Amino acid sequence: MAGKEAPPAPAAHPPRKAPGGWVWEEAQNPPKRLRGGEVEVQEQPRKLPKRKIVLLMAYSGKGYHGMQRNVGSSQFKTIEDDLVSALVRAGCIPENHGEDMRKMSFQRCARTDKGVSAAGQVVSLKVWLIEDLLDKINSHLPSHIRILGLKRVTGGFNSKNKCDARTYFYMLPTFAFAHKDRDVQDETYRLSAETLQQVNRLLACYKGTHNFHNFTSQKGPHEPSARRYVLEMYCEPPFEREGLEFAVIKVKGQSFMMHQIRKMVGLVVAIVKGYAPESVLERSWGEEKVDVPKAPGLGLVLERVHFEKYNQRFGGDGLHEPLDWAQEEAKVVAFKEQHIYPTIVSTERRERSMAQWLSTLPIHNFSATAIAMGSGTQPPQCWDHRPALPYPAGLPNIL
Repeated sequence: MAGKEAPPAPAAHPPRKAPGGWVWEEAQNPPKRLRGGEVEVQEQPRKLPKRKIVLLMAYSGKGYHGMQRNVGSSQFKTIEDDLVSALVRAGCIPENHGEDMRKMSFQRCARTDKGVSAAGQVVSLKVWLIEDLLDKINSHLPSHIRILGLKRVTGGFNSKNKCDARTYFYMLPTFAFAHKDRDVQDETYRLSAETLQQVNRLLACYKGTHNFHNFTSQKGPHEPSARRYVLEMYCEPPFEREGLEFAVIKVKGQSFMMHQIRKMVGLVVAIVKGYAPESVLERSWGEEKVDVPKAPGLGLVLERVHFEKYNQRFGGDGLHEPLDWAQEEAKVVAFKEQHIYPTIVSTERRERSMAQWLSTLPIHNFSATAIAMGSGTQPPQCWDHRPALPYPAGLPNIL
């Protein structure tokens, strides 16, 4: 009708709101025009900018298909599925950021495998720094997933790329080291000092840079990314839990490929039990294909991640905190005691995963390796005295 002003068109991009009235920094809320040309004065919602942070996470991986989220797949539940849901419900990210994690610059230090737990996983992301952020996130997480700490980091921080090294431990019942002539699950077995010394001598051979193409899948011997740098690997003295003796193997390296640590443990167990000659260890780093058994995933735990270079550059600049998590150590220990160790012990007793795996060691073919090496009785040459080459820059870190 002539002389009558047409109603205004709806906004093309309505603001994205979160609990508490906050809106995402880029969101716009144009003023509403009334009839007669007057403009309605609206109270502008508070704007809260995004900030890059890191979260210290601990979780029990039992029942999950790893850490990394599989967007669009609800069949295999992951740790990140529960984490993203909690972030959205806590109101520190918009819902659409949960659907596309790149929008919040999300990155994790390590993609832990199916069933693998973590006591010191670190993820980086951009969030609204709302009040009581940790408590609100944890209120929407199950008890076996906890956020133990939060720190502000530089805007370009990437938890995967800035990570210098990762430390894992592998907890296993010590009957895994019993000689093959003993019962496969002899719970009366106790690890002797002599056997522990042999285990540590073999584990020390992994130190330095080696070609680990036989310790993962879909890696050829000539691929540069198959070369990995191990800083240390050793077995701690045994201890008892619920009448069963366990030991913990610790390994620190720049990065690890899928299944690498489980195969490193599996091969040493096969040697100590007497299924494989010690010479197979050195041969596994050569170009030929070697049958390397893969230990169960149950006992593998990401213990901590390291940011030495970042801490040296930014930890003392007066603006950022060093990423050492010393103040959170008590909470990390408590989580391991409450959720990780009991899960490993109870699951091993109920499902007998280690005992079942040990029963498969005789079907592995170690004889071809021994024949190729001659007598097969020569111990591996541990090159601890040689300077280790660092992990080549620019290559993918899988774990």
